[in-house]
Amino acid sequence: MTEIVDTGAVDFHFDVLCPWAYQTSKWIRDVRAQNGLDISWRFFSLEEINRFEGKKHPWERPWSYGWSLMRIGAVLRRHSMDRLDAWYERSARALHEEGLRVHEPDVARMLLAEIGLDPATVDEALHDTTTHDEVKADHDRVVAAGGFGVPTLFFGDQALFGPVLIDPPTGAEAMRLWDAVTVWLDFPHLYEVQRPKSRHDERAIAEVFRPYVEARDWVSINRGEVIDFDLK
Repeated sequence: MTEIVDTGAVDFHFDVLCPWAYQTSKWIRDVRAQNGLDISWRFFSLEEINRFEGKKHPWERPWSYGWSLMRIGAVLRRHSMDRLDAWYERSARALHEEGLRVHEPDVARMLLAEIGLDPATVDEALHDTTTHDEVKADHDRVVAAGGFGVPTLFFGDQALFGPVLIDPPTGAEAMRLWDAVTVWLDFPHLYEVQRPKSRHDERAIAEVFRPYVEARDWVSINRGEVIDFDLK
């Protein structure tokens, strides 16, 4: 018998620096606007999952790109999920559409102020070591489920990776995709369907991700391989 899963609530795991997660977050917010979906935003660290052996863990550094940003998110989530929601939307849009270096502390402070939140939250997060624990607990949940990246969605105990896209649908098309994604929950041993990426697809992805790539001053690693976006 197929387990009945509640699709009225979802845990959405993200890394602020992930351009794929940002595109999916735009889609799922549109879904929420239409069906009242309850989204709980959760963390995942691409830095940690792709860490080379012998390198420091992100929580061992005074400032560590996406990990430190998510520590800011952890403080905001203690106040309300709405604050985390607004901050993730603004920070991710600033990076992935405007090309701002959101991982720089001064930029992070500026973006908090823009949405009416206290810029001192940056310093509060960095001085509160328990924020490491909150980010790590969310991250470890994905890893324990066999996950390796974001976006990862949890419906109860069931985890799905994706959908992975660059042109998030809206309106009726967003709901069609929602139906396609949630029907996977009826097939717990359906693990993967994947569309291969052509050179045309790769060029389209590079163009959508252009602001992110131009703002990035770190090397992106994907399961041991450097990602090289051709922006020509």
